[in-house]
Amino acid sequence: MHPTRRQFLQAGVALAAVSKLSRRLIADDSPERDPLLVTTNPVVIKGRDAALALLKPTAAELEAGLRLHRDSLVFDSYGFAPRAALDGATLQQLVDAGASDAEFADATEDQMMTRAAVVPAEREEFREAFECAGVTCIFQNAGEEGQNPLRLMKRLARFTYLGDMLRDVLIRAARPDDIVVAKEQGKHCLYLTGNGVPLPQQWVSVEEELGYVRLFYQLGIRMMHVTYNRRNMLGDGCAETANGGLSDFGRAAIAEMNRVGVIVDVAHSGWRTSLEAAQVSTKPMVASHTVCAGLNHHIRAKPDEVIKAICDTGGLVGICWIPNFLGGNGDIVALLDHIDYVVEKFGIDHVAIGTDVAHTSQHSRAPEAKRPTRDKQRTRFGALWPDGALGGNWPGQATLAWTNWPLVTVGLLQRGYTDEQVQKILGQNMLRVCRAALVD
Repeated sequence: MHPTRRQFLQAGVALAAVSKLSRRLIADDSPERDPLLVTTNPVVIKGRDAALALLKPTAAELEAGLRLHRDSLVFDSYGFAPRAALDGATLQQLVDAGASDAEFADATEDQMMTRAAVVPAEREEFREAFECAGVTCIFQNAGEEGQNPLRLMKRLARFTYLGDMLRDVLIRAARPDDIVVAKEQGKHCLYLTGNGVPLPQQWVSVEEELGYVRLFYQLGIRMMHVTYNRRNMLGDGCAETANGGLSDFGRAAIAEMNRVGVIVDVAHSGWRTSLEAAQVSTKPMVASHTVCAGLNHHIRAKPDEVIKAICDTGGLVGICWIPNFLGGNGDIVALLDHIDYVVEKFGIDHVAIGTDVAHTSQHSRAPEAKRPTRDKQRTRFGALWPDGALGGNWPGQATLAWTNWPLVTVGLLQRGYTDEQVQKILGQNMLRVCRAALVD
């Protein structure tokens, strides 16, 4: 449905009102000045104003939400640290030198993930994005999708390096208590997750294949995907038509993750695989970044039967911020609707927020314009999405900017949640699962 002229005018009036309110809250001489809104970053401002225009909070609602957010431990149950602008000139040098597609993709990812460690402007962008979001910890995607240990180690190395180089801002958490300490010290942290179970794939014995689970735990990985979209030796992913469920080897892998202290994550697993994983896990497990099929039927959603089984382990589902997964208008209101759905059907203790999105540096536009183009490449195996699974025009997407975390808190208060309930959703539920999974 296309907006009418009256709707455009109403939206303009609302935006003007909330913009005036937010400017008052960030004015240097205002007693109500809130650090969560202090920024001149156009990327942050665009997202913030879009969400404010949709939520239309009163001054009291906005101030209460910002105060609660500032006082809360906020734990993104699956996401990405702020991404740096690329160095187009260096990438062009790779192209000129005849770099392979794999080498070019590797260099692009490395720049995006690590330039905050070496470029002062990107370092400041990284710090400011975390501050504006008010996020204490991200369960950081630190393993490229798959089972190959060397492939999985690339992102793990990058975020280990980032934590080592940004110690004044960032802690690389090894235990749940490290996350609490980061909050107390006014810092931010990464808790690391891999997008697959590392396997040497020699198939000598089950025990030998699963020996890398403990090794990657020792390297800092605290959660692993059972599958990623497609079928693997553990089970079927969410994009498989067959929906064949969990294999016997998958059951052994889950038992080993439980034993070692790695959280089982079925966010990208098929519905039957997810259900059967929950039935055999002896520790709380998660779908770290998903949505509710009861509100939007999508391959990345989970039906009620699966969500209940996950909750019955003591685990949770993290609601993601991908517009197409959320359905509806694909905006912050749709996000809040999915949170409501889980709370009403399965209880306040079993929902978190796993954004699956990242803030991208305001400095990206000029370098991106210089980024060399590459010839058409084949689709990666793990990204073989069914037609239409990622498509659509989502005008509400700006409301789901990663830095809009404080406004999600505002929205939850508007919907009648208590401070304690909001804090469970923001981070305490995920922290509880991390503690329950830990093996001393």
